[in-house]
Amino acid sequence: MTISVYLPLILALPLAVAARRIAARGAPGPAAWTLTATAVLAAAASTWSLVMLALTMLDDLPPLAALDDHPTLELPEPVPGAVALLAGLLLICGTLRLAADVHRRVGTNRRLRAIGEPIHDLVIADWSAPMAVAVPGTARSPGHLLVTTGILRLLSTDERQVVFAHERAHLAHRHHRLTAAAAAAAALNPLLIPVRTAVEFLVERWADEDAAADVGDRDLTAQAVARATLAASGSGAGPVLSIGGSAAVQRVQALIRPTPAPLRRRLAGPALLAATIVAVAAAATEAFVDLARAWL
Repeated sequence: MTISVYLPLILALPLAVAARRIAARGAPGPAAWTLTATAVLAAAASTWSLVMLALTMLDDLPPLAALDDHPTLELPEPVPGAVALLAGLLLICGTLRLAADVHRRVGTNRRLRAIGEPIHDLVIADWSAPMAVAVPGTARSPGHLLVTTGILRLLSTDERQVVFAHERAHLAHRHHRLTAAAAAAAALNPLLIPVRTAVEFLVERWADEDAAADVGDRDLTAQAVARATLAASGSGAGPVLSIGGSAAVQRVQALIRPTPAPLRRRLAGPALLAATIVAVAAAATEAFVDLARAWL
């Protein structure tokens, strides 16, 4: 097999290196979609490479093993057995990480939905812990907001409107799907963990910008984000979308500045990387198919 089968395993590195810089500039929406899509593609390609490498272990099983030393056959050599075994182990580890992340997200959302039935898309829990989160919907019910009396007591009326607008933006744009997809990619390929972090930051920035546009006051939004984040820190809500979010200092700084421009040129790098990943994965698949035909 050619070197192309190994390249998808490391092509996630350029995306991981650039993710933080991409997330720091321009409108958050296009960046969140681009990073997530490229990360999913990179994870799929690296996983497929591991599958192809692991499948070469089949040449050690009968009846293919007997052909390996056949005097009249010149079969192409697959990868070394140790490489194939390592690929299989990495596949198992990635699958277990993915299953654990999905189980955690599903369990957290199930517990949040069980807290109460929403009235006009809102559940108010009588808890002292300050928390405000967007609870994703299901096929049978739409998503809703969950806020506690603890956070409502800490915020002014105007700041509450910011919180509600922020959480509704999460639901409107289905940010839970983006963060779940980025987390799945990082579970399959740990090189993509910085991309997962960047996407989590970007969806919070996206919701911040929507909230600022909704209330018409960027300074008020920055103030509400700062107070809610400080209050909700350490709430332990799990993998949910909340106004607490991540990197609160950077979010507040961004809200103090003017509304960001799209800056779509910064997304050319991930788009080019995605095309490269597709081309390399196609070349690796072609080499694998040729190998399989020779053996079978």
